[in-house]
Amino acid sequence: MLAGQMMTQALTITSIMEFADRVFPEVEIVSFTAENPLHRYTLADAFRRSRQLANALAAAGVQTGDRIATLAWNDYRHFELYYAVPCSGAVCHTINPRLFPEQIDYIINHAEDKLLFTDPAFLPLLEQSKSTLPTLTKIVVLTNAANMPQTSLSNIEDYESFIADHADHFDWPDIDENTASGLCYTSGTTGNPKGVLYSHRSCVLHSYAAALPDTMNLSSKDVILPIVPMFHVNAWSIPYCAAMVGAKIVFPGAKMGDGETLQRLINSEQVTISAGVPTIWLALLNYLRESGKKISSLKRIVVGGAACPLSIIEEFQEKHDVYTHQSWGMTETSPLGVFNTLKSGMDDLPKKELDQIRLKQGRPVFGVDLRIVADDGSIQPWDGESIGEVRIKGNWICSAYYKYEGKASHDEHGYLKTGDVACMDKRGYMRITDRSKDVIKSGGEWISSIELENVAVGHPAILEAAVIGIPDVKWSERPLLIAVKLAGEKIDEKTLLSYLDGKVAKWWIPENVVFVDELPHTATGKVSKKDLRSQFANYITKS
Repeated sequence: MLAGQMMTQALTITSIMEFADRVFPEVEIVSFTAENPLHRYTLADAFRRSRQLANALAAAGVQTGDRIATLAWNDYRHFELYYAVPCSGAVCHTINPRLFPEQIDYIINHAEDKLLFTDPAFLPLLEQSKSTLPTLTKIVVLTNAANMPQTSLSNIEDYESFIADHADHFDWPDIDENTASGLCYTSGTTGNPKGVLYSHRSCVLHSYAAALPDTMNLSSKDVILPIVPMFHVNAWSIPYCAAMVGAKIVFPGAKMGDGETLQRLINSEQVTISAGVPTIWLALLNYLRESGKKISSLKRIVVGGAACPLSIIEEFQEKHDVYTHQSWGMTETSPLGVFNTLKSGMDDLPKKELDQIRLKQGRPVFGVDLRIVADDGSIQPWDGESIGEVRIKGNWICSAYYKYEGKASHDEHGYLKTGDVACMDKRGYMRITDRSKDVIKSGGEWISSIELENVAVGHPAILEAAVIGIPDVKWSERPLLIAVKLAGEKIDEKTLLSYLDGKVAKWWIPENVVFVDELPHTATGKVSKKDLRSQFANYITKS
C-alpha cells in the first residue's frame, strides 16, 4: 500500500468552536428567555463564556468522561453547555423535560450524572426527585441571582454566579475524536429509555452532512431558528453546523410551540430557515391564518419527527412562499438518515407526481448505508412498492446502547434495526409507511396509518388526526380514525369519510371516526399511538 501524504486533524467539537471563534466572531445569537425576551450576543461572547464555564466545571471536580446533564430549553446558556462540556472532555447529557418524572429519575441515575443544569421552570419537577438522585453533586439553575427562584433543593446555584469568578481563557485538552461527546436517551415507548452515546467524530461528520446543499443548505447568509429542542438529538446538530458555517442562530426558548412568538422572531430577526416537528408548524400556520400576518423572510423549513401532511406543504408554499423539506431519522441516527430535496429536472414534473415525491421522507445522505429488509431477511428492491423494515448503518449511527444488556438492536450485518416500515423508489426516495407496531393488517393486507392521517389532515376543518387498528371479527383488524377539529369548525363522520374517498384505496377507508378535543403526544411531540390504543382498547367497530 502506498500511503497518502496528507495531514490529519481530529474531528472534534472543539475544532468547530475554535474555527467559528476565529472566522465568525461577530455572528449573532438571539435568545428568548424567561428573564429576557430578546437576549442578544455574538459567537465570540458565547465561546468566551464557554471558557468560563469550562473553568467552573473543572473547579467543581468534573473529569474526563463525567456525564453533565441538562434539563433546558433552546437558549444561549444551553448553547454554551453544548460546547464547554464536550470540549472539556465530559459528556453533555441532554434530558427531555417532557418525560414522566419516573423516566427522568431513571435516566439521571442510569447515566450517573454528576452535575445538572436546569431551566428554572423545571425545579418543581426536580424537587419531586431530590431523594432519588444520589450521583448529583450540584444543580445549576440557568438564570442569574436576581431571578433565582425559591426551592427546597440543596447544593444549588444560579448559572451566572457559577461562572462569574472564573477566567475566560481555558486550555482545551487534546481529545481523541472517538471520545464520547453527548448522550441522549430514547423516549422509552417500550420499557426503560435507552441511552445513545455520540462521539466528537460522529457529531462533526453529522454536522458536515446536515449543512450540505442537498440537506439544509446552510451558509453564513442564513439565519436559522431551531425549533427542534436542544434536549432532543443535539437539536439535529444545528448548534454545531450553524457555527461551522457562520449562520446566525435565533433560539425560541420555552416559546417553541407559540405561533405568535415564532412569527415575531422570524420577522424581527429575518429568519431564513427553521426546523421542527409537524405540530409546531400547525401551531404557526394557525396563528398566521387567525392573525393575517406574514413570515416574509422565511424561505424553507425542515420537518422531522413525523410525516408531514401535504396540506402543510401546500399552505406554506402557496400562502407564504416557504418550501418544505421532509426528513427522517431517530435518536440512534443522530438523527439524519434521509432528507428530501428534489433532483435536477424534477421541478418540471406534473404537480400530482411532484406532490407524491415531496410527501416522501427523502434520499439517503452520504455517510449512511440504508436498506429495506423483508420479514424473511431478504433485501427489498428499490421499486417503490416492496416494503420492509428500514435498517441503517454509517458514521453517525448508534452501534450499541449505553450500559444496555437487553436484546440486540442490530442484525448480523451490523445494520441498526429501526422498527420503521418503508419502501424505496427507483429514484432513491424513501417512503415511511408506518412504525412496525403501528401498521394495520386488515384481511391479510397492510394499511398505512400514516397515509390515512395525512389525507385526513388535508381537510380544512381538521387540525390533527391519528389512526390506530381496532379488532374486527370479519377482517381481524380495521382502522379507527381519531380526529381533532379546528376551533369553530363543524364536520361530521360522514363528511370526513367522504373526503377520504378517491384519495386512498377504498378498502383502507375506516368505518369509524371519533372526534376528540385533543390527541395525546409523546415527550418529543409525536402522537402517542400507545396511549390511543389504551384509550380505545374496548372500542367496538361498526363494521
